[in-house]
Amino acid sequence: MKSKLIFIFLYLLTVVMVAQEATITAKVSKNKLGLNQRLRIEFTIDKQGGDDFKPPNFSNFKVVGGPSQSISQSWINGKASFSQSYTYIIQPNRKGELTIGAASVIIGGKTIQSSPIKIIVLDAVELPKNPNDPNYIAQQNIHLVAEISKSSPYVGEGIYVEYRLYVSENVSVYDTSVTEAPQYNGFWNQDIKINGFPVKMGKYNGENYRYIVLQKAYLIPTKSGKLTLDPMKMDIVIGVPSGRTDFFGNAITRNVRQEFASAIKTISPKSLPIEGKPANFNGAVGDFKFDVSLNKEFLKANETAELKVAVSGKGNLKLFEIPGVETPVELEKYQPERKEKVSVTTNGINGTVSDLYTIVPQYKGKYKIPNISFSYFNPSERKYHTLTTEDFYVDVLEGKELVQKPNKDAVQKQTIVATGKNFRYIETKSSFEPLESSDFYTSNLFYILLFLPLIAIPVGVFVAKKQEERNNDLVGNKQRKAERLAKKYLSKAEKQLGKKEAFYEALERALHNYLKAKLGIETGDISKERIAEILKQRKVDDETNKQFIEVLKSSDFARYTPYTATQMKEEFERAKQVIIQLDKQF
Repeated sequence: MKSKLIFIFLYLLTVVMVAQEATITAKVSKNKLGLNQRLRIEFTIDKQGGDDFKPPNFSNFKVVGGPSQSISQSWINGKASFSQSYTYIIQPNRKGELTIGAASVIIGGKTIQSSPIKIIVLDAVELPKNPNDPNYIAQQNIHLVAEISKSSPYVGEGIYVEYRLYVSENVSVYDTSVTEAPQYNGFWNQDIKINGFPVKMGKYNGENYRYIVLQKAYLIPTKSGKLTLDPMKMDIVIGVPSGRTDFFGNAITRNVRQEFASAIKTISPKSLPIEGKPANFNGAVGDFKFDVSLNKEFLKANETAELKVAVSGKGNLKLFEIPGVETPVELEKYQPERKEKVSVTTNGINGTVSDLYTIVPQYKGKYKIPNISFSYFNPSERKYHTLTTEDFYVDVLEGKELVQKPNKDAVQKQTIVATGKNFRYIETKSSFEPLESSDFYTSNLFYILLFLPLIAIPVGVFVAKKQEERNNDLVGNKQRKAERLAKKYLSKAEKQLGKKEAFYEALERALHNYLKAKLGIETGDISKERIAEILKQRKVDDETNKQFIEVLKSSDFARYTPYTATQMKEEFERAKQVIIQLDKQF
């Protein structure tokens, strides 16, 4: 019974395999090699029963080794698979573009053939003493490459660099580690997030390889001349074929550890052209739109309005200053708050940056805010553009009149207004009528007016004393002022409590806006170590300096880790206290 079941199983296996249409495929270890190098070619038949295998005649090649045969057969989930391979080691006899012809085999009375393969043979290369050395094989089959999108951009024009690890199908990779990250001296840089490390198929030097993208970065050159990208270095554990097979015909590999480094890349940024350069150009490179808007055109004295100056588009949005706003002296203007909504991808920096001014009118009247111009250089068009807004008018309807001081030396002219009653009849007779008499001294109004000063004087003395104590309390005044300032800068972050990413972005932006307002410099694009140095130069004590940097680091780290609403509240209070302490010391 048992032998019968085995016979049925083998019969079904044979039927299934015969039902499949047979194919023969050819695969080479490399498509490009030197005249003195060798390559491996493997012919694989995916159906059992083939006989009379005929290899190509290998014209223009010398057979150095082979053929070696291997057979693989399996049955997985009711599906049978079979493969039979013939492997040769060959070496070219001459340079040029050579063709390896088709191999053939007869299966079921039908002759099937492989496809011809083209090989490019170059000049002889220097070979090691032992071509079968596993370290040499590893070096030939793995390549760490830095690819750049443009080698000669303009200063301020963005490019990207991508570090790829190419691995041929002849070896396996078991472990990788980056030992030295690349440096981008002379560039503003931003890493681009990679979602996982998917394996892709591509070509390197004309040969098929698997590759993964290890790191991407967006770079903007800040000066002209020759700039170099230092190499990325890695340690990789590689499984290299030993040339031997196990009992089942599987290739035996040997693990070796190798250090790889990408080649040094040279980038030559060009200076921006002098011809046609506007006087107000401040380094903006890209394709932009410029807009100025006022949220209120009609105001009352001491009522606030917001003036927004925004630059949007694609380019070096983080590397130039937005044009400032000039307002009449009657409109009090406060330090602007910088807002950024940008994203960095391989396509560049896209988004909007804006300065938000708070304007408070002091007097009644109509005031003009002059037009603002913004200039930028478009690298694709290779020319400058200037965008100019229209004049704005602020109409203050209520408030104190602005008194113009008269010129004593000038004759003041007045227009005579005729009312129709310039000359009136003078009465010569009068008639009197008695008024209703009332005793004012017995009325309620008399007693109210009598005792009101007696009550008002001690109340006024008490209020004045409290006000004097408050004014003399220098520490308390500084504390209150600092708390108001902290509340102003952290108001946006407070509104985002509970929303992790939005909260920490707003918190970090508030801290940078505070430093910009106090120190007059843009801190969003400089390192935390440099910020710490600046604070130390401004004589901020070490503890406060440390707390400020820790809040910045925490905001950056917390975006990528789980945080609770309670932790966000604690971080908010911590940032508030840091701003209060900084403001006291400033």
